[in-house]
Parts: sequence; C-alpha cells; structure tokens
Amino acid sequence: MSAAEAGGVFHRARGRTLDAFPAEKENEWKGPFYFILGADPQFGLMKAWSTGDCDNGGDEWEQEIRLTEQAVQAINRLNPKPKFFVLCGDLVHAMPGVKVVFSGHYHRNAGGTYQNLDMVVSSAIGCQLGRDPHGLRVVVVTAEKIVHRYYSLDELSEKGIEDDLMDLIKKK
Repeated sequence: MSAAEAGGVFHRARGRTLDAFPAEKENEWKGPFYFILGADPQFGLMKAWSTGDCDNGGDEWEQEIRLTEQAVQAINRLNPKPKFFVLCGDLVHAMPGVKVVFSGHYHRNAGGTYQNLDMVVSSAIGCQLGRDPHGLRVVVVTAEKIVHRYYSLDELSEKGIEDDLMDLIKKK
C-alpha cells in the first residue's frame, strides 16, 4: 500500500520549512501552544556522581527511572496537553545489562563492538549516503538474545518479517 493509499501525503521541505501538515490542522498559525523539553535523564549518573567516580560506576538506574516516570506522569496530567515532548541530552551514563545500542543519523548501515557492547547504526528511511536501500531495522528481543535485521522498505512491504524472526517473537 502506498502512502497515498494509506491516506498519507509526502511533502518536500522548502527553505528548511516542512509543508507536511494539512492546512486545516497544523501549518497555519492557530495561536499560542506549548511543548515540553526534558534533558539528560542520564541513567546511571546519580550513583556515579554520589560515589565520586563518574568515569566508572553508574551501574544502578533506580533513581533516574523513578524521576523519569515522575516526569512522564506529570506531563500526562497536564491540561491542556502539550503539542509534543522532546527528550535530548545524555540518555544513559552507564549500561548495566545493555548488550546493544541502536542509533541512526549516519544515513547508512554501520556498527562495531567495543568491550562486549555492540553498536548498530541503521540506515535512513530517507536520504541515503551509502549504498543501502531505504529501509527499517526490525529488532527482536528475547530473554536470551537480541536479533536484528535491516529490511528495505520494498522488502518489508512485500515479504514482511522473515520466518526465523517471527518464530522468535512467538516463543514464550
């Protein structure tokens, strides 16, 4: 199904302005609005800071998780609701139990491993700077492992997720 068939419309950015929202909804000024900006949950930093060892430690996230949950609950109670929420800055300080970090922004598939931590960079849906097709990465997480595979948009649309990944999803 194309985006047009699904009710979506593609627009081009002109002069660094995106014309993506229907006129009756978002691209005309309707008056003041607000959004929420959150920064640096940096899971693991609070313990590292309290022990005076910011180069190590950071293996406990409980305080940051509690505070992040509190932030989400506070935002959810707001009335009127914010237009959107942006979270920026450092998301984690240390990675207890984390085996893989996923990211994008490089506009090509890439990655590597450092000290038992895999870094997986997924190529773009949009502009490609390498030879990868426009696509998405499917990530399956089980109790034993994390399995990921990059699919072109055409491949994912036509064939869906491969059987071996679907079998992992169906396991209990």
